[in-house]
Amino acid sequence: MTTLFEILLFALNFIWFIVIAHIIVSWLVGFQVLNIRQPLVAQVYHGLQRIMAPIYGPIRKIIPPMGGLDLAPMVVIFGIFALQRLLANNIGAFG
Repeated sequence: MTTLFEILLFALNFIWFIVIAHIIVSWLVGFQVLNIRQPLVAQVYHGLQRIMAPIYGPIRKIIPPMGGLDLAPMVVIFGIFALQRLLANNIGAFG
């Protein structure tokens, strides 16, 4: 059962990494550090958008963007942190 625990933690860490990458790329595109007309940048940006859309979608329905500030990534990061703590505090259930 510890294998299941490790797989769940790895999945949460992977999703956290994707969210952070999406935040950084969207900021770089938003501040025009990266140009979306470049094919590689466009592929990475749109790929991350497509990956994160199913996760952000339900959150955006509940918490709409406020004045251009999207709170969905922050909610996802807090959710991942809460799930990691929940798993870590209940590791005995996996052993």
